[in-house]
Amino acid sequence: MKEGLFELGAKGAIELDESDPLKKFRLEFLFPNPKNGKSVLYFVGNSLGLQPKKARAYVEEVLSDWETLAVQGHTSAKYPWYPYHEFLTESTARLVGAKPIEVVVMNTLTVNLHLMLTSFYRPTKKKFKIVIESGAFPSDQYAVASHAKLHGFDPKTAILEWRPRTDERILNLEDLEELIQSEGDSIALILLGNVNYLTGQAFPLKEIATLAHTKEIVFGVDLAHGAGNLELHLHDDGVDFAVWCSYKYLNAGPGALGGCFIHEKHAEDFSRPRLEGWWGHDKKDRFLMEPVFRPMAGAEGWQLSNPPILPMATLRASMEIFDAAGMHSLRKKSVLLTQYFEILLKAAEFKKVKIITPPKAEDRGCSLSLDFGSSAKTIMTKLSEEGVFCDYREPGILRFAPVPLYNKFQDVFELCEILKKHVE
Repeated sequence: MKEGLFELGAKGAIELDESDPLKKFRLEFLFPNPKNGKSVLYFVGNSLGLQPKKARAYVEEVLSDWETLAVQGHTSAKYPWYPYHEFLTESTARLVGAKPIEVVVMNTLTVNLHLMLTSFYRPTKKKFKIVIESGAFPSDQYAVASHAKLHGFDPKTAILEWRPRTDERILNLEDLEELIQSEGDSIALILLGNVNYLTGQAFPLKEIATLAHTKEIVFGVDLAHGAGNLELHLHDDGVDFAVWCSYKYLNAGPGALGGCFIHEKHAEDFSRPRLEGWWGHDKKDRFLMEPVFRPMAGAEGWQLSNPPILPMATLRASMEIFDAAGMHSLRKKSVLLTQYFEILLKAAEFKKVKIITPPKAEDRGCSLSLDFGSSAKTIMTKLSEEGVFCDYREPGILRFAPVPLYNKFQDVFELCEILKKHVE
C-alpha cells in the first residue's frame, strides 16, 4: 500500500532509512536500556533529549582539568573556563538564526524569561497589557502574572489570552490580529511559545512581530519547543527577545542551561533597566571590580554570574552535532518523519483517536499530540510495556516526537504497529 511519497509497509520504512542522509547521527546518541527484552522506541525528545555519546568525555575533560589545574583551569584548560560560554556562541547563533552579539547561553529558561520581562515589559498607565496564548506552558503564565503584579496591575485585567475559537484547539492568526487591532494601544508586550507545548502548533514569528511592531508592542518568544526543532530566523523575523531551554531537543541533559536572544537593535540600548550581575559587566575591565555596572553590548550584557562549566560541556557535545547536521537538513527530515507518522495513523483508521496538532508542516514542529480521551493512561501503560517512551498530558493527550537526529522511520512504523495492537 502506498500513500503519496510513502510505501506504508515495513519495507517502505527500511528503504526510507537506507536513503536518509542523516542516519549516521543516530549513532552519536545513547538510548535507554532495553525494556522487557525489547529495544526502546524513544519519542520524548520534546521532554528530555537523549545523551550525546561525547557528553561524558567533555564532562570528564573538565573534571580532569579541575583535578590537575585547579584555579588555573580558568585560563589554562584545553577549553578555558573563563570564556567557556563563548565556545557556544557561534553555534547558538546558527541554531536560532541570529548574529553572535544577539545570543548567550546562561541560566535556565524561566530565569532568563524573568530577566527579559524586567527589561522589556515597561508598562504605563495606558499601555500595560500582556498577550499570551491560551494554554501556554504554566511557567510562562506565572512569569507574566508576577511581572504584572510587580508593576501594580491585576493579572485578571492586565493579561489577555489569544484563545481558540469555540470547539477548536488550534489558534487562528486572524484572531490575534483582531486582538492587536482592537487592544493594541493598551498592549505593552506579546509573549508566545514558538511551538505550543500541548498542541504542537507553531506560530509564524515574522508575521506576529510585524503585527506587534505596528502598535509599538514588544514581541518575545519562548522557544522551549522551537530551538532545535524548527529552522529559526530570529534576527530577520524581528523578534525582540527569546528564551529557551536546552534539555529537550538540544540534548544537554536534565535541568541543563538555557539560552537567550536579544535583537541587535537593543544591543546598545543601556537605558532599559535590567537586573545586573558582574558577568554582564564589560569584560575588558571586569576584574577591576568597579562598583558601577557598565554592561557589555548585546545579549552578554544580561549575564549575572560566571558560567557553570560542567553543564556547558554537555551542551557543547550536542551543539557540535547540530553544526554537523545543519538545521535546514534536520528540518527537512523532520517534516518527512512527522508526515509519515501522520499518514500511518490515518491509515490505521483509529475511530477514537484524534490528532490535535495542525496538519500543515509550516504550522507544527516534529511532535504530534494525540487525544486518546479517557483511555489515554491505559494506552500509555501498554506502550510503556512495549518499550515505547512517550509523554502524557492532561486531559487525555499523548505526545510523540519523532526527532530527526536520532529517530528512524522504522521507529515510527513500529510505534504504529504497536498502537494497532492496543488502541480500541
